[in-house]
Amino acid sequence: MNKFKSQVSDADLRILRIFRTVVECGGFSAAEVELNISRAAISIAISDLETRLGFRLCQRGRSGFSLTNEGSQVYDFTLQLLSSIEDFRTNINALHQNLKGELNIGITDNLVTLPHTRITRALAGLKDKGPQVTINIRMIPPNDVERGVLDGGLQIGIVPDLKILSGLDYHHLYQEESKLYCSDTHPLFALGDKKITKAKLKEFDAVLPAYAQTPEIKSQHQPLSASATATDREGIAFLILTGRYIGFLPDHVAEHWIRDGRMRALLPSECHYITQFSAITRKGARANLILETFLAELEKTQ
Repeated sequence: MNKFKSQVSDADLRILRIFRTVVECGGFSAAEVELNISRAAISIAISDLETRLGFRLCQRGRSGFSLTNEGSQVYDFTLQLLSSIEDFRTNINALHQNLKGELNIGITDNLVTLPHTRITRALAGLKDKGPQVTINIRMIPPNDVERGVLDGGLQIGIVPDLKILSGLDYHHLYQEESKLYCSDTHPLFALGDKKITKAKLKEFDAVLPAYAQTPEIKSQHQPLSASATATDREGIAFLILTGRYIGFLPDHVAEHWIRDGRMRALLPSECHYITQFSAITRKGARANLILETFLAELEKTQ
Protein backbone atom coordinates (compact mmCIF):
# COMPACT_ATOMS: atom_id res chain seq x y z
CA MET A 1 0.00 0.00 0.00
CA ASN A 2 1.26 3.46 -0.88
CA LYS A 3 1.44 5.86 2.05
CA PHE A 4 2.34 9.48 2.69
CA LYS A 5 5.97 9.94 3.58
CA SER A 6 6.90 11.16 7.04
CA GLN A 7 7.12 14.71 5.72
CA VAL A 8 4.10 16.35 4.07
CA SER A 9 5.15 18.36 1.01
CA ASP A 10 3.57 21.44 -0.53
CA ALA A 11 2.22 19.18 -3.28
CA ASP A 12 0.55 16.98 -0.66
CA LEU A 13 -1.09 20.03 0.91
CA ARG A 14 -2.32 21.21 -2.48
CA ILE A 15 -3.99 17.86 -3.21
CA LEU A 16 -5.55 17.77 0.25
CA ARG A 17 -6.93 21.29 -0.21
CA ILE A 18 -8.43 20.21 -3.54
CA PHE A 19 -10.02 17.20 -1.82
CA ARG A 20 -11.42 19.42 0.95
CA THR A 21 -12.95 21.81 -1.61
CA VAL A 22 -14.53 18.94 -3.57
CA VAL A 23 -16.15 17.63 -0.39
CA GLU A 24 -17.39 21.04 0.73
CA CYS A 25 -18.77 21.83 -2.75
CA GLY A 26 -20.47 18.44 -2.99
CA GLY A 27 -18.79 17.27 -6.16
CA PHE A 28 -16.35 17.90 -8.97
CA SER A 29 -18.55 20.27 -11.02
CA ALA A 30 -19.08 22.84 -8.26
CA ALA A 31 -15.45 22.51 -7.13
CA GLU A 32 -14.32 23.34 -10.68
CA VAL A 33 -15.73 26.85 -10.23
CA GLU A 34 -14.39 27.26 -6.69
CA LEU A 35 -10.87 26.06 -7.52
CA ASN A 36 -10.71 27.63 -10.99
CA ILE A 37 -9.14 24.50 -12.44
CA SER A 38 -10.60 21.99 -14.88
CA ARG A 39 -12.66 19.00 -13.83
CA ALA A 40 -10.03 16.78 -15.44
CA ALA A 41 -7.31 18.31 -13.23
CA ILE A 42 -9.48 17.79 -10.15
CA SER A 43 -10.12 14.18 -11.12
CA ILE A 44 -6.40 13.54 -11.59
CA ALA A 45 -5.63 15.06 -8.18
CA ILE A 46 -8.27 12.97 -6.39
CA SER A 47 -7.17 9.80 -8.21
CA ASP A 48 -3.55 10.51 -7.26
CA LEU A 49 -4.58 10.95 -3.62
CA GLU A 50 -6.55 7.70 -3.70
CA THR A 51 -3.57 5.87 -5.23
CA ARG A 52 -1.21 7.19 -2.58
CA LEU A 53 -3.57 6.32 0.26
CA GLY A 54 -4.50 2.93 -1.14
CA PHE A 55 -8.29 3.23 -0.94
CA ARG A 56 -11.19 4.96 -2.63
CA LEU A 57 -12.25 8.30 -1.14
CA CYS A 58 -15.50 9.00 -2.98
CA GLN A 59 -18.06 7.67 -5.40
CA ARG A 60 -18.60 9.84 -8.47
CA GLY A 61 -20.60 9.34 -11.60
CA ARG A 62 -24.15 9.55 -12.86
CA SER A 63 -25.51 8.54 -9.46
CA GLY A 64 -23.90 11.62 -7.89
CA PHE A 65 -21.08 12.35 -5.49
CA SER A 66 -20.67 10.74 -2.07
CA LEU A 67 -17.82 10.01 0.32
CA THR A 68 -16.79 6.51 1.32
CA ASN A 69 -16.29 5.78 5.03
CA GLU A 70 -12.55 6.17 4.53
CA GLY A 71 -13.14 9.41 2.60
CA SER A 72 -15.12 10.89 5.50
CA GLN A 73 -12.27 10.13 7.88
CA VAL A 74 -9.63 11.54 5.53
CA TYR A 75 -11.72 14.73 5.21
CA ASP A 76 -11.76 15.10 9.02
CA PHE A 77 -8.00 14.49 9.19
CA THR A 78 -7.45 17.04 6.40
CA LEU A 79 -9.32 19.72 8.35
CA GLN A 80 -7.23 18.93 11.43
CA LEU A 81 -3.98 19.16 9.45
CA LEU A 82 -4.79 22.48 7.76
CA SER A 83 -5.97 23.91 11.08
CA SER A 84 -2.72 22.80 12.75
CA ILE A 85 -0.67 24.65 10.12
CA GLU A 86 -2.51 27.87 10.92
CA ASP A 87 -2.12 27.22 14.67
CA PHE A 88 1.63 26.97 14.16
CA ARG A 89 1.71 30.35 12.41
CA THR A 90 -0.41 31.87 15.14
CA ASN A 91 1.71 30.43 17.95
CA ILE A 92 4.90 31.80 16.42
CA ASN A 93 3.30 35.21 16.07
CA ALA A 94 2.10 35.08 19.70
CA LEU A 95 5.73 34.80 20.88
CA HIS A 96 6.10 38.48 20.07
CA GLN A 97 4.97 40.67 22.93
CA ASN A 98 4.78 43.70 20.64
CA LEU A 99 3.20 44.24 17.25
CA LYS A 100 5.80 42.62 15.07
CA GLY A 101 5.05 40.30 12.20
CA GLU A 102 2.65 40.18 9.26
CA LEU A 103 -1.00 40.87 8.55
CA ASN A 104 -2.11 38.90 5.50
CA ILE A 105 -5.42 40.30 4.32
CA GLY A 106 -7.51 39.39 1.29
CA ILE A 107 -9.80 42.05 -0.14
CA THR A 108 -12.47 41.84 -2.82
CA ASP A 109 -11.69 44.07 -5.80
CA ASN A 110 -12.78 47.70 -6.24
CA LEU A 111 -13.51 48.63 -2.63
CA VAL A 112 -10.97 51.44 -2.39
CA THR A 113 -13.47 53.94 -3.84
CA LEU A 114 -16.00 53.32 -1.05
CA PRO A 115 -16.64 56.60 0.78
CA HIS A 116 -16.56 54.87 4.20
CA THR A 117 -12.76 54.22 4.04
CA ARG A 118 -13.05 52.04 7.16
CA ILE A 119 -10.47 49.57 5.86
CA THR A 120 -8.02 52.37 5.02
CA ARG A 121 -8.38 53.99 8.43
CA ALA A 122 -8.02 50.65 10.22
CA LEU A 123 -4.83 49.84 8.29
CA ALA A 124 -3.47 53.29 9.20
CA GLY A 125 -4.31 52.69 12.86
CA LEU A 126 -2.58 49.30 12.83
CA LYS A 127 0.55 50.79 11.26
CA ASP A 128 0.60 53.60 13.84
CA LYS A 129 0.44 51.07 16.69
CA GLY A 130 2.92 48.66 15.09
CA PRO A 131 5.42 50.36 12.81
CA GLN A 132 7.24 47.03 12.32
CA VAL A 133 4.13 45.22 11.09
CA THR A 134 4.31 44.11 7.46
CA ILE A 135 0.94 44.37 5.71
CA ASN A 136 0.37 42.05 2.76
CA ILE A 137 -2.79 42.75 0.73
CA ARG A 138 -4.10 40.29 -1.85
CA MET A 139 -6.81 41.57 -4.21
CA ILE A 140 -8.65 38.38 -5.16
CA PRO A 141 -12.21 37.14 -5.78
CA PRO A 142 -14.45 36.45 -2.74
CA ASN A 143 -14.15 32.65 -3.09
CA ASP A 144 -10.36 32.87 -2.91
CA VAL A 145 -10.55 35.20 0.10
CA GLU A 146 -12.81 32.75 1.97
CA ARG A 147 -10.60 29.80 1.07
CA GLY A 148 -7.46 31.69 2.14
CA VAL A 149 -8.92 32.52 5.56
CA LEU A 150 -10.16 28.96 6.07
CA ASP A 151 -6.82 27.34 5.23
CA GLY A 152 -4.76 29.90 7.14
CA GLY A 153 -3.07 31.61 4.21
CA LEU A 154 -4.92 34.80 5.16
CA GLN A 155 -5.65 36.01 8.68
CA ILE A 156 -8.58 38.16 7.62
CA GLY A 157 -10.61 38.92 4.52
CA ILE A 158 -13.07 41.54 3.30
CA VAL A 159 -15.89 39.98 1.27
CA PRO A 160 -19.52 40.50 0.28
CA ASP A 161 -21.98 38.44 2.31
CA LEU A 162 -22.98 36.17 -0.57
CA LYS A 163 -23.01 32.96 1.48
CA ILE A 164 -22.36 32.21 5.13
CA LEU A 165 -19.72 29.52 5.80
CA SER A 166 -19.82 27.71 9.12
CA GLY A 167 -16.04 27.86 9.59
CA LEU A 168 -15.90 31.66 9.53
CA ASP A 169 -16.78 34.50 11.89
CA TYR A 170 -18.35 37.57 10.25
CA HIS A 171 -17.78 41.16 11.39
CA HIS A 172 -20.23 43.45 9.58
CA LEU A 173 -18.60 46.49 7.97
CA TYR A 174 -20.93 48.33 5.60
CA GLN A 175 -23.11 48.00 2.53
CA GLU A 176 -22.91 49.25 -1.03
CA GLU A 177 -25.65 49.98 -3.56
CA SER A 178 -25.40 48.91 -7.19
CA LYS A 179 -27.38 50.14 -10.18
CA LEU A 180 -27.66 49.23 -13.85
CA TYR A 181 -25.47 51.43 -16.08
CA CYS A 182 -24.71 52.16 -19.71
CA SER A 183 -22.00 54.38 -21.22
CA ASP A 184 -22.39 57.59 -23.20
CA THR A 185 -21.78 55.72 -26.47
CA HIS A 186 -24.63 53.24 -25.83
CA PRO A 187 -28.00 53.74 -27.65
CA LEU A 188 -29.83 53.94 -24.29
CA PHE A 189 -27.75 56.85 -23.01
CA ALA A 190 -29.68 59.56 -24.90
CA LEU A 191 -33.07 57.90 -24.54
CA GLY A 192 -35.61 59.63 -22.30
CA ASP A 193 -36.41 58.01 -18.95
CA LYS A 194 -40.05 57.37 -19.92
CA LYS A 195 -38.96 55.36 -22.96
CA ILE A 196 -36.74 53.00 -20.95
CA THR A 197 -38.60 49.91 -19.72
CA LYS A 198 -37.48 46.47 -18.59
CA ALA A 199 -38.67 45.12 -21.92
CA LYS A 200 -36.52 47.72 -23.68
CA LEU A 201 -33.47 46.76 -21.59
CA LYS A 202 -33.82 43.15 -22.75
CA GLU A 203 -33.14 44.26 -26.33
CA PHE A 204 -29.50 45.04 -25.45
CA ASP A 205 -26.51 42.87 -24.57
CA ALA A 206 -25.60 42.77 -20.89
CA VAL A 207 -22.50 41.78 -18.93
CA LEU A 208 -23.06 39.65 -15.83
CA PRO A 209 -20.70 38.88 -12.93
CA ALA A 210 -19.00 35.48 -13.12
CA TYR A 211 -18.75 35.27 -9.32
CA ALA A 212 -21.40 34.02 -6.86
CA GLN A 213 -24.40 36.19 -6.03
CA THR A 214 -27.31 36.02 -3.60
CA PRO A 215 -30.74 34.96 -4.96
CA GLU A 216 -31.94 38.57 -4.56
CA ILE A 217 -29.09 39.91 -6.68
CA LYS A 218 -29.49 37.13 -9.26
CA SER A 219 -33.14 38.14 -9.67
CA GLN A 220 -31.94 41.57 -10.86
CA HIS A 221 -29.61 40.04 -13.44
CA GLN A 222 -31.99 37.34 -14.68
CA PRO A 223 -34.21 39.55 -16.95
CA LEU A 224 -31.16 40.90 -18.82
CA SER A 225 -29.86 39.50 -22.11
CA ALA A 226 -26.53 38.16 -20.91
CA SER A 227 -23.89 37.86 -23.61
CA ALA A 228 -20.71 38.47 -21.58
CA THR A 229 -19.33 37.82 -18.09
CA ALA A 230 -16.54 39.30 -15.98
CA THR A 231 -14.80 37.95 -12.90
CA ASP A 232 -14.73 41.36 -11.15
CA ARG A 233 -16.31 44.80 -11.22
CA GLU A 234 -13.41 46.33 -13.15
CA GLY A 235 -14.06 43.85 -15.96
CA ILE A 236 -17.74 44.79 -15.95
CA ALA A 237 -16.80 48.49 -16.18
CA PHE A 238 -14.50 47.77 -19.14
CA LEU A 239 -17.37 46.20 -21.10
CA ILE A 240 -19.90 48.88 -20.15
CA LEU A 241 -17.48 51.55 -21.41
CA THR A 242 -17.32 49.87 -24.83
CA GLY A 243 -20.84 51.16 -25.41
CA ARG A 244 -21.95 47.66 -26.40
CA TYR A 245 -23.15 46.39 -23.02
CA ILE A 246 -25.21 47.36 -20.00
CA GLY A 247 -24.34 46.05 -16.56
CA PHE A 248 -24.56 46.54 -12.82
CA LEU A 249 -21.85 48.47 -10.96
CA PRO A 250 -21.61 49.77 -7.39
CA ASP A 251 -22.43 53.47 -7.26
CA HIS A 252 -19.04 54.34 -5.79
CA VAL A 253 -17.28 52.61 -8.70
CA ALA A 254 -19.41 54.33 -11.37
CA GLU A 255 -19.38 57.75 -9.66
CA HIS A 256 -16.47 59.38 -11.49
CA TRP A 257 -17.75 58.22 -14.90
CA ILE A 258 -21.16 59.67 -14.05
CA ARG A 259 -19.52 62.93 -12.99
CA ASP A 260 -17.65 63.07 -16.32
CA GLY A 261 -20.84 62.37 -18.27
CA ARG A 262 -19.65 58.97 -19.45
CA MET A 263 -22.26 56.77 -17.73
CA ARG A 264 -25.88 56.95 -16.64
CA ALA A 265 -28.07 54.76 -14.46
CA LEU A 266 -30.95 52.93 -16.15
CA LEU A 267 -34.29 52.59 -14.31
CA PRO A 268 -32.54 53.34 -10.97
CA SER A 269 -35.78 53.03 -8.96
CA GLU A 270 -36.23 49.43 -10.17
CA CYS A 271 -32.80 48.15 -11.23
CA HIS A 272 -30.75 48.34 -8.05
CA TYR A 273 -29.65 46.14 -5.14
CA ILE A 274 -27.72 46.29 -1.87
CA THR A 275 -24.63 44.19 -1.06
CA GLN A 276 -23.50 43.72 2.54
CA PHE A 277 -19.75 43.50 3.27
CA SER A 278 -18.04 41.86 6.23
CA ALA A 279 -14.58 41.17 7.56
CA ILE A 280 -14.11 37.41 7.96
CA THR A 281 -11.82 35.48 10.29
CA ARG A 282 -11.41 31.76 10.88
CA LYS A 283 -13.68 30.49 13.62
CA GLY A 284 -11.77 29.14 16.62
CA ALA A 285 -8.42 30.64 15.54
CA ARG A 286 -6.07 31.30 18.45
CA ALA A 287 -5.33 34.79 19.72
CA ASN A 288 -3.19 36.86 17.38
CA LEU A 289 -2.11 40.28 18.60
CA ILE A 290 -1.79 41.82 15.13
CA LEU A 291 -5.20 40.53 14.00
CA GLU A 292 -6.88 41.58 17.25
CA THR A 293 -5.43 45.07 16.90
CA PHE A 294 -6.65 45.39 13.32
CA LEU A 295 -10.16 44.19 14.28
CA ALA A 296 -10.20 46.72 17.12
CA GLU A 297 -9.26 49.47 14.65
CA LEU A 298 -12.09 48.37 12.34
CA GLU A 299 -14.52 48.66 15.25
CA LYS A 300 -13.26 52.17 16.05
CA THR A 301 -13.96 53.38 12.50
CA GLN A 302 -17.70 52.69 12.61
